[in-house]
Amino acid sequence: MQIEHAQPPITGYTPFALGFRPFFWAAGVFALLVFPFWFSHLWQETLISHYYGDNISWHRHEMLHGYVMAVIAGFLLTAVKNWTNQPTPSGTPLALLFLLWLAARVAPLFGLPPLLIAILDLLFAPLVALAIAIPIWRARQHNNQIFPLILLFIAAANLATHLNLLGIIETSSLQNSTLSPLLMIWILIIMAGRVIPFFIERATKGFERKSWRTIEILSPVTLLLLLAAQLSTHTTLITLAALFAAIVHAIRLMGWYTHQLWREPLIWILWLGYLWLVVGFVLHALAMQGVLPLSWALHAYFAGALGVLTLGMMARVAIGHSGRKMQLPHRAMVYAFILVNLAALIRVFAPLLPLDYNGVLGLAAAAWCLSFLIFVWFYTPILLKARVDGRPG
Repeated sequence: MQIEHAQPPITGYTPFALGFRPFFWAAGVFALLVFPFWFSHLWQETLISHYYGDNISWHRHEMLHGYVMAVIAGFLLTAVKNWTNQPTPSGTPLALLFLLWLAARVAPLFGLPPLLIAILDLLFAPLVALAIAIPIWRARQHNNQIFPLILLFIAAANLATHLNLLGIIETSSLQNSTLSPLLMIWILIIMAGRVIPFFIERATKGFERKSWRTIEILSPVTLLLLLAAQLSTHTTLITLAALFAAIVHAIRLMGWYTHQLWREPLIWILWLGYLWLVVGFVLHALAMQGVLPLSWALHAYFAGALGVLTLGMMARVAIGHSGRKMQLPHRAMVYAFILVNLAALIRVFAPLLPLDYNGVLGLAAAAWCLSFLIFVWFYTPILLKARVDGRPG
């Protein structure tokens, strides 16, 4: 009789065991460093990168295609493995994918040829799309095929940005500033609908989400309508699409509400992140009517919805996939969650504050950086060390 020997538990450092590990860690470090780096160049009136033309353009691009894309890649490479029971890149392939992301971040800082910068940056999203499309196709999970498709749309929007920078085509500033974040929000809307109410139900007693089939169908459709309106650049259409999105997502969000969620930081951070999305839609509609600057809406999307939701997702997913008990690694993370929301509030409503522009930027940057410093400090061991239960992943 052959005796089967149990595999020894996995120990030590496993930074490339699963997608969330390198990309969540890199996203946290990048978010921590990018603001003081950008702010120092603004203060000294020096140019970060000649390729992106001005510091605002570099900052906007890197927050989206650097920080947010790292979080999305980490989440999808991890989630698709669970959904399909098929492997996603790990080990050397994952390390190479990570190095590509990193190369695209540093290339503009060293004045490399513009075409090389564009190629490095443009390769990442399609490769992530391919990495998740293969297991999705093998598992025949047609409902998940939307994720690689949206990643290709993000790559197309990024391509338009680079072609504009290279002087090959000309795109409007409205399209440049809104298409990529809306596409990333589209991914977050689909993911949030799957995980946020599930997480709330798991963390609370006796709560059952209120879900309406019509609202669930309309939730991703509202983003399609808003994207189409943005491409048209017709202000009335954009206003109506943004208002419609605000109403649909507000109803969806209230169906997930229970007073018990305020007892669980890992839950209320996600709920507030989705609330910022509703705020962004409302501000977007008002901006299209000239009531307030478009920057209010953009910062509600960037710092609010994308910033708060991604931090909450990283905090929750990293704990679950490292085999730990579902609780924060340290109480200081509560302050990180408060600070990231405070940074969004300051940045969105900056014109209402009795401070000059640099003063507002400094306050928002300080709150943001402190938030991600806390995250990196307490989550680095979680993200880089093996699971506490010794299992792979």
